[in-house]
Amino acid sequence: DLIEVNEAFAAQYLAVEKELGLDRRRTNVNGGAIALGHPLGATGTRLVLTLLLELRRRHKRYGLATACIGGGQGIAMVVEAFS
Repeated sequence: DLIEVNEAFAAQYLAVEKELGLDRRRTNVNGGAIALGHPLGATGTRLVLTLLLELRRRHKRYGLATACIGGGQGIAMVVEAFS
C-alpha cells in the first residue's frame, strides 16, 4: 500500500523511482529523508516508524521500507499493520 525509500540524494531517488516504476502518491508520502532528515545510525528506525505510523493513519495494511547501504548494497523490509 505504501513505500518508504531512503533517498540519500534526489538524483538517486529519481533513478530508483524510474527503474522500479514507483507511484509518487504511495512513495515517501511525508517527504522522505530529504525532507525529514537522514540521522546516521537511526535511518532504519526512522524509515520503519514513519511507514508504520502512516499505514495506521491511512488504514492501510502493507508497507515496504528500503534503504541503500554503502558499496552498492541494499536492504528491504515488508511490514504488515494489524488493526
